[in-house]
Formats: sequence, C-alpha cells, structure tokens
Amino acid sequence: MKLRFVKKHFLSVCCFLAVFTVYSQQTIVDANVITDFNNALELYNNKAYAAAQKVFEKIQVNAVKSSSLKADASYYDAMCAVKLNQTDADQKVLDFVDENPTSNKKNKAFFNVANYYFANKKASYALKWYTKVNVDLLSKENQKELNFKMGYSLLVTNNLELAKNKFLPLINDAKYGNDARYYYGFISYKLEDYGLAESTLKEIADNKSYKAEISYYLLDISFKSGKFERCIIVGTELLKTSKRKEASEISKIVGESYFNLGRYQEAIPYLKAYKGQKGKWTNTDYYQLGYVFYVQNDYVNAINYFNKIIDEKNAVSQNAYYHLAECYLNIDKKTEALNAFKTASEMTFNPKIQEDAALNYAKLSYEAGNPFQNISDVLQDYLKKYPNSSSYNEINELVVSSFIHQQDYKGALDYLKKKNSVENTALTTEVSLYRGIQLFNDNKYKESLSYFAKGKESKNEEIYQKALYWEAETLFRLKNYEEAVTKFVSAKRFIKSNNEEFSLIDYNIGYSYFKLKEYNKAINAFKQFLADDIADKSINDDALVRLGDSYFATRNYADAINSYQIVVRNLGTDADYAEYQIGMSHGFRNESEAKIKALTSVVNNFKSSSLKDDALFQLANTYIKIKNNEKAHQAYERLLQNHPKSSFLSKALVRQGLLYYGDNQNKKALEKFKLTVQKFPNTSDAIQAVNNAKNIYLDEDNLDEYVAWVKKLNFINVSDDDLDNSTFLIAERKYFEGKNNKDIIVTLNKYLEKYPKGAHNLKANYYLADILFKDNQLDKAIANYKVVLKAGTSEYSEDTLAKLSQIYLEKEDFEDALPLLERLEQEAYIVENVQFAQSNLMKGYYETEAYKKAISYAKKVLSIDKDKNSLIEDAKTIIARSSFKIDDFDTAQEYYNSVEKNATGELKAETLYYNSFFKNQQENYEASNKVIQELIADYSAYKYWGVKSYVIMGKNYYSLKDAYQATFILENVIKNFSQYKDIVDEAQIELTKIKENEAKTNNSIIPKN
Repeated sequence: MKLRFVKKHFLSVCCFLAVFTVYSQQTIVDANVITDFNNALELYNNKAYAAAQKVFEKIQVNAVKSSSLKADASYYDAMCAVKLNQTDADQKVLDFVDENPTSNKKNKAFFNVANYYFANKKASYALKWYTKVNVDLLSKENQKELNFKMGYSLLVTNNLELAKNKFLPLINDAKYGNDARYYYGFISYKLEDYGLAESTLKEIADNKSYKAEISYYLLDISFKSGKFERCIIVGTELLKTSKRKEASEISKIVGESYFNLGRYQEAIPYLKAYKGQKGKWTNTDYYQLGYVFYVQNDYVNAINYFNKIIDEKNAVSQNAYYHLAECYLNIDKKTEALNAFKTASEMTFNPKIQEDAALNYAKLSYEAGNPFQNISDVLQDYLKKYPNSSSYNEINELVVSSFIHQQDYKGALDYLKKKNSVENTALTTEVSLYRGIQLFNDNKYKESLSYFAKGKESKNEEIYQKALYWEAETLFRLKNYEEAVTKFVSAKRFIKSNNEEFSLIDYNIGYSYFKLKEYNKAINAFKQFLADDIADKSINDDALVRLGDSYFATRNYADAINSYQIVVRNLGTDADYAEYQIGMSHGFRNESEAKIKALTSVVNNFKSSSLKDDALFQLANTYIKIKNNEKAHQAYERLLQNHPKSSFLSKALVRQGLLYYGDNQNKKALEKFKLTVQKFPNTSDAIQAVNNAKNIYLDEDNLDEYVAWVKKLNFINVSDDDLDNSTFLIAERKYFEGKNNKDIIVTLNKYLEKYPKGAHNLKANYYLADILFKDNQLDKAIANYKVVLKAGTSEYSEDTLAKLSQIYLEKEDFEDALPLLERLEQEAYIVENVQFAQSNLMKGYYETEAYKKAISYAKKVLSIDKDKNSLIEDAKTIIARSSFKIDDFDTAQEYYNSVEKNATGELKAETLYYNSFFKNQQENYEASNKVIQELIADYSAYKYWGVKSYVIMGKNYYSLKDAYQATFILENVIKNFSQYKDIVDEAQIELTKIKENEAKTNNSIIPKN
C-alpha cells in the first residue's frame, strides 16, 4: 500500500505583504524610487514575478546605500527568484541574509522559501530551508505548521524516526490532529512497532480520508501478530468493497492466514488472486501455492509452482526443492527428482533436510543415472560426509555396482584395488573382461589384451570362456593369425554354451588358417561353420567364397567351383569374384569353354564389378589358347577401350603385339609394341615390347631403324644392358629372399645410384619403397613411391597408390592423400584396395570439410553392401555427420537413426545425442529427454556427448515450463564442464535467456547483465 498524500495540507504560500506603508517622510528617499517600489510590490502581489523582479533589481541600484528600501528590494528580488525557479534563487536568499543580518525579514524569508518548495512537492529542498528557521521567532500557529510540514517532508525522504518526533506533538491538535495521528501510526507500522501503530490508527479508523488505508494496515498488523483467524474474518469482509489494487494485497493476507492455519484448500483462491508487486511474485509466493497443492497430493500443480523458484538460496527454497523432489518421485520422474534433491542437499539451512536430500540424491544417482557426477563419486561423497548414517552399509554396497552400471570399468578396477577381499578379487577378473571388451569396441586392441589375460584368471567358467574368446578375437584383429588360431581352437574346446557371442568362432578359425595358408584346416573350419547355419546370409556368403578360395589354393578345383556356384546362384556378396574364380578354376581344369562362359558372365552380368578388366584379360588369353585369335583381339580391344586405367593394359598391348606378330602382321605388331613403350616406359612390359620389336626389325633387316628408335628411349642402354641386368638381379634376389632389410635397402640404393636410368629403374624403386614401408621408414619410402607413380601406369601402380596414400593418411596429410586415393579408386582391381580408396576418400573429404563429396563417397561405400565390412557403419556415420553440417537435417536424422541400431561406445553416445536433438527440433520434448536419460545412464563414459545433450535437456525442460530443471541443468553445465568451452558458451546463452524471461514475473530473480 502506498502512503496517501493529503492535499488540504499543501497550503498556499501566504502573501508576503498585502500593503506596504510608504514612509511619511521622504527627506532622504527619492520620490521616484518609492514610486517604483510601490509599483513593483503591486506586480509582485499580482504574481507578475518576472516584471516585479526587474523593478526590484533597478531599485537596488538606485536606492540609497544602507537604506531600508534597498534591503526590502533585495528581499523581494530573492523571493521573485524563488517563485520563478531560477538557478541562483537559493544564493539570492543567502546573499540577502548575509547583507542584512539584522533584518526582521530573515526568518520569514527562510520560512516562506521552505513553504514554497513544500507546496511544489520538493521535500528535500523544503527541509533544507525549514532547518534554517528559528522556531522561537514564529507564532504558535506557524510553529505547528512548521512541525507538520517538516514531519511530512521527513516522511517522504524516509527519515522515519525524525518524522515521527515531529508528528507526535500534533496528534491532539484540532487542526493537524487526525493527519498527524495517521502519519504517526503509519510510521510506527513501517518501523514494525505494530502495537503502537495499531493503537494509534484505531483511534481514527472511521475517518473517511484514511479508512481504506487504515483498514489494510490494521489487517496486516493482525497478520504479523499471528491473529490469522481475525485476518480471515476482516479480510474477507474488506474484499467485498476493496478496489482492485487493494484487493490483491488483502487476498494475499487472507491466503497466507489460511496457509498458516493449515487450511490449505481454502488458501488456494486467495493466494492465486494476489497480483504481486508490480505484477511480479516472489519465490515465497510460489512456494506457498506449491506447498498447498503438495499437501493435498496434487503433485502436478505443486510442481508447476515449485519449479518457478530459481536464483535464490534460503530456507524457503531448500524446503521447496525438497518437496519438489518428492513431487517428481510421486509421478515417477526420477531424473528430475535427482536434480531437486541435489539442490536441497547443497543448502545448510535445515541440516535434517540436507542429509535426507543427500541420501535420496545418492540412491537416485545409482538407480536413474547422474548427468553431472560419476555415480561412484556421489556414493563415496555421501559415505565421507555422513559416516554415521544408518544407510552407510547400503550405500557402500552400491559403489562397485555403480561403476559397472555406468560402464566405468577402469574406475571399478581402481576402486577394487583399494578394497582387497576375496569377493573383490573374483570381481576384478570379471570387470577386467568387461574393460577389455570396452577397449576392443573402441578399436584399442593392444590395450585390451592385458585385461583379457586377467579375465582368464577367473574361476567362473563363463567369464573364463569369454576372456579366452575375446583374447583370440583381438589377436585376429591385430593380424596375429598364428596365435589367434591357437586361442580360437582352445576357446572352442572349452566353450560349451550356444551363446551367440561365440557364433563366429569357426568362421574366425577358418579365416585365420586361410591367412596362414593352411588351406586344408581352413576348409574344415569353414565347412563346420556353414554346417551350423547360424550366421546371416552375407557372412555365409563370405565363408563360401573363402572356402572356395581354400579349395582353389589346394588345386581342388571341382570343390572350389561348387562352393563358388552357391554364391553366384544366390547373387550373394562377392558374386562377381566367385564367378571369376569359377572361370579360373575351369581354366586350370583345361575346360576352356566353361572358363570363357564364366568370364563372359563377369564382364556382362555384373555392372559395377572391379574384375571386368581381369576377366577380359583372361578371356583374351583363353581365346589365344584355343586359337581363336579374332575373339582374343576383341577381348583385348574391349579391355583397352573400356578400362583405360587397368593395370593389365601394358600386358594386353604386348600380347596383342605378339598375336599380330605370330599372324605375320608385323606393322600392327610394331604399333602395339611402340604404344606399350610410349604409355608404359620403364616397365618390364616396355622392355619386353622393345625386345619383341627388335625381332621384327631384325626379321625385316631394318636394324638401323631399331637403333634410332631405341636411342630415344631413356630406359634402354644398349651398351650397358648386361651389367645393368646383372647388378639388378643381385638386388632382386636379396629382395625376394627378404632376410636382411638393411642389406636389401643398401643394395637397391647402390643400383639406383649407378643406373639412375637403368632398365630396371621402375622395379628397383618399387622394391626399395616396399622394403622401406615394411621397415616403417615411411618418410623415406615416399620419394621412391613417387618415382613409381611418375613412370605411369604399371603393375606396381595399384600397390604404390595404396601404400603411399596410407602413409599420407597416417600423417593426416589429406591434401596429398586425396588425389592418390582418387587414382587408386579408378585404377585398382583388387576389391580391398577399391574399398580402401573409397572409405578413405569418404573420411578424408569429411575431415577437410568437403561434406558433399564425403556424402558421395559414403554412398559408394554403402553400395558395396558387405555386412562383414565395418565400413558400412562408417559410411552411414559420415553421411549423417556431413548432412548435419550442411543443414540437411532430414538426411542426417535418417542415417543417424540407422547408425544407432548397431552403434556401440562413443558412436552410440553421438547417435543418441542427435536423436535427442531432432526430437527437440520437432517439439517432442518429453521423448527427447528420455533419449538423453538413456545416454546419461548407459554412456556416461563419453562425457562430451553427455554434456552436449544437457543443453538440449535444459531447452526441453523450459519448453515444458519447468524453469527450475532448465536452470539447474544449465547452471551445472557451466559450473562443472569448463573443459568444453563451446558447450559452456551455449549453456550460458540459454541460461541468460531463461532468467531474463522469468525475471519478468518473479521479483526474486535478478538477471545478470
């Protein structure tokens, strides 16, 4: 309620002088000056202050010095300045006093100036002049006026005690009594002297001027005195006649009275009717309404008020958050309850509430997951803080379980080391297994091995079997096939269960033997795997192909064909390869027609096969074998025209030349040989082409033309051929023996130094690069690989492109790697190299932010459709990430959803984050929060994605009108995760927005600038 200002006491300043008696004797004063004075005085009395002032100023100049007339003119000049609100008015009054210290107008001047400022509602100015007045020189009536006006001015300027003393002498005065009593009582009310305020105000409670205000003050005094029943009676009566503004305040008192009496249902309409201060409530206002719903088990409505309480720490907010947590629990919102218990546990206003909140926070952390702290830390912190708690043992048992539940196996192992016991030793072996599998899933194979070794110490049969199996699987991934197969065979002997986890064990055994070239053993393992028929089609297809390869390697071509044909009939994975191998198998059985049929199928029936050039080359060779030279030429020409980057081109040209030579078409033969030399210089095929051409020139007795041609070839040195060949043969023999890499490198370097343009330059550079690569001297290998590539397409191009691009990729030099990978993709005929190129082009373009190209290559990888190939999931992930980067959210969501199905570890955390992001974008806030809760509960080890998801959760809660949860989450992100600056900045922006918005309706919130 505002202080009411009583207008009747803004008294008009009395006229300073109605009549001025002109001196009767004018012996000294000039008659004109007197006339001017009287005229000026008349203007002053008529309120023509500006005109009067000019004349008074003239009189001060013309009047005789020290005359009364001059002093009076100075006085009125100052009064005019006050009336005209001139900036030097105060100084003029002070000048008048200084110049006329004995003037009887001095006290009157102070009093009149003060009254003028009072009348113009300038209380502080009025007080300045009232304090200069000598009260003893005033009449009794003026003294009362002075006290009243000073009291009011002191009240307005909030000097309550001084004001109170001014009003006290006037409370029984006939003129000022009622007003003075009102102000005296009001000041006592403000000073919380409720007894004095009540007794004073009651005496004038029926005064019409103050009745409304006094009724409210008396009601509020009753409330503060704890007279709640009386407040309800009086307040409800007052509400019948109260104006809207007063009704809000009265409703608040009535509502709180019901609240304090425990009559919560009756309190609701009155508490709701309160409009707040300037339209804003406080946290206490929200608490009371929240509590009345809480005690009536109306938890949803209680939450809606409790969760408005933010940005303040006191006993009210601690109670509110504790009850808010209970409300959330009652509607099964455990994560929300967790946050509220945490906030209550951090306040010390009520120790009992604090401890109980901490216990609930610890239990809920274990049960529902904790987004901001490691659960084990929460549990251990509780044990440290409350060692005498009756729940100590219960919480202690949850510590290890919490590590495992959160997949923080490293933390569990560290904790178990500190707590030595028989039970913990047994548990250590089990947790070691889980830690090993976790590292395995993150492709940290070498790190995982020691954990599997520890897991094998377990006396639990199931743990031992799993540790043995995963150890073998890890060795297999590390390409340590010899040791891997030993472990797999041992694991198979011990494993007795039909656990799906071990379903690929025969497949892995077969693959290991295959890589070790122990093909008969591989055959047995693959046959066993296929007989069990427990894997999906794509893995079965791969097993059939490897079974066929094993038969092929042991020259059991009939069984190889049977195995390959199953894949071809079912159009399975690698069907083109299987068809090609069928053709090659028939060839080794001298079944040329069958071979031609299979190879023709590869060329015509498999659109995207990388084996078409292989098939055409073999077709041509087969047609030569059956003496169908025309068909052979057709196959060679088709190879040359359709596969310009094939590694078979040089060989095809040489063989075509030989075919023409055999048919006595020397001119065409020479064309093919010379084309070989032109396109593939420095290669062994080019050297062969030169030798074949030499035979033609000799046949035609045209040796001079041959010599002239050869002199133009920088890789042919006719005079040094024998020495060149001999030197190279020594280096080549050492290379193939592979006994001493250091010696091989020295020998090859000597050859290249002696014959920089030698006939075997290409081979020597390739051999040297290959040895350096295997010896991990990658930087040195680069130069030799570059020489091989500069020589043009050759039989070494594909391997060179693969190895050199691999070196650049390991150095994260995408600028050099990407062009090589593009060439490799076009020129490779080995399927693995094509996949290597496409997968790394996909990743390289993503890393270099060429997102559209990354998507294009990822789709190529997907078209391979090999389930065993982990690149499929990589490709989907790249498409998802790249699409998000270019704001194609629909595509990003589609692929993230697909990746999520099979994702594990950090990738799973990432997919869950984007799942929650897209649901937030679609305004599906509850569903978005559920996804985030899953991420927090099961993938807390991947902090970045968890923390990033909290910002979305904060947005979700605010959109769901839960300001408490939103601010709690965002504040904890800012407080606890400074290492993620990008996330903290985003959280701060969202938090500021929320607080600025909530401050519009909540007085307890002070938004930061």
